[in-house]
Amino acid sequence: MISATPSPPRRRPARRLQEASLLEAPMLLARKIRGLTSHRTLLWLACVPLALLGLGIFGLSARAAELPELTPAFLANNMFIFVCAILVVFMNAGFAMVESGMCRQKNAVNILTKNLIVFGLAATAYWFIGYSIMYGDAVVPGWLFFKGLFFNPEVTPDMVTEGALVPTVDFFFQVAFAATAATIVSGLVAERIKFGEFVIFSLVLVGILYPISGSWQWNGGWLSELGFLDFAGSSIVHSFGAWAGLVGAMLLGPRIGKFADGKPQALPGHNLAIATLGCLILWIGWYGFNPGSQLAMDSAVPYIAVTTTLGASGGAISGTLISQFRGGKPDITMTINGILAGLVSVTAGCDGLSMAGSWVVGFIGGGLVVFSVALLDSLQIDDPVGAFSVHGTCGIWGTLAVGLFNMDSGLFYGGGFAQLGYQIVGVLAYGIFAAVTAWIAWSIIGAIFGGIRVTETEELEGLDIGEHGMEAYPDFASTAG
Repeated sequence: MISATPSPPRRRPARRLQEASLLEAPMLLARKIRGLTSHRTLLWLACVPLALLGLGIFGLSARAAELPELTPAFLANNMFIFVCAILVVFMNAGFAMVESGMCRQKNAVNILTKNLIVFGLAATAYWFIGYSIMYGDAVVPGWLFFKGLFFNPEVTPDMVTEGALVPTVDFFFQVAFAATAATIVSGLVAERIKFGEFVIFSLVLVGILYPISGSWQWNGGWLSELGFLDFAGSSIVHSFGAWAGLVGAMLLGPRIGKFADGKPQALPGHNLAIATLGCLILWIGWYGFNPGSQLAMDSAVPYIAVTTTLGASGGAISGTLISQFRGGKPDITMTINGILAGLVSVTAGCDGLSMAGSWVVGFIGGGLVVFSVALLDSLQIDDPVGAFSVHGTCGIWGTLAVGLFNMDSGLFYGGGFAQLGYQIVGVLAYGIFAAVTAWIAWSIIGAIFGGIRVTETEELEGLDIGEHGMEAYPDFASTAG
């Protein structure tokens, strides 16, 4: 007997991409891409038309006029800065290792991803508008500069005869500095920031905020005219990024479990070997950061390399000794931060400090970082890797140290108080501007996207799973907390 029950309707077979029309193909292709419907993925894809617009409509090709024979000075200067730029870019690896090693295993992928993508973000934003703002023509003399989108890569005969940097090499070196400022922010907001919101803030920081304040000194702005000195960026790069990150950390609040009954609790990093390697990479990268800021291969370069080395050495000794005096045993995290503190401390004045002065400045910086970490803990500000203490506190100290130890104008060398006064003005200018503009940017981003912090569940589980759906060490058992 044949059943009268109707058979279930047959599912219409999915139309294959090969059979689709030109109108149907894009939608079919989109459906096949996993995760394309998520708002986060769509946010990233929204950047594609902008990139294509820049490449297709505004893309600039290198235009070289009839050039004279390339001189040895021209070749040496451009090759030197090119190599220095590579060293500074490689510092991103050092930052990634220090930050991930000093944080917990469950957040390693998130931290590595942020430090990896940040250079791509910085290069894009700085190429699109940031470089033009920082080194463009005066719009508001001394305060604001601009010269259109992108930059002109043309090489002129005068550049060759004068041994000057070609625009592309100069851009490559400068964008590496811009990326460093954004990377500093990553350390302060680690283990609780939403990935997409961090990306947006990094674009704003590198494309607009950092270039505006950087032009005040490095493009002949009002601080340069005043007499302020910051050779390689203790304030311009390091403390600026630290202040921007500190505001983000305060808006985010501390990590779950960091403070109990008002007392800081240890949340140990998961891999101090990686953190140590990262510190050494950063030390090496600093030989591009400081000597490269001479912007030419001349007799000052090796001297700057030595003062940089002595500053780091003094910081290493001081950080280790003071951590032992305070805790009874030497703390490798304070040795790492002491080295970085010494490097940041001499960055502003490495061209004008004596060798003894550079060691003393670095030694003081290494001690300051230990006390600064304790101070932030007492204020219940959660800085997972000590980024503000290294880059903010020691960036301020290094900037002020120029007014004391500079051999031409420092107070200790008979220069009076004038230079120290200029340095104080610069410290305040960069601190106030960075804090205020960062607060505005973080607040707007948070309002648009419903906050900048991940959910409590995601934080407890780890950002690797919550934000990226993967683990850094899948073959090892995860440790909670």
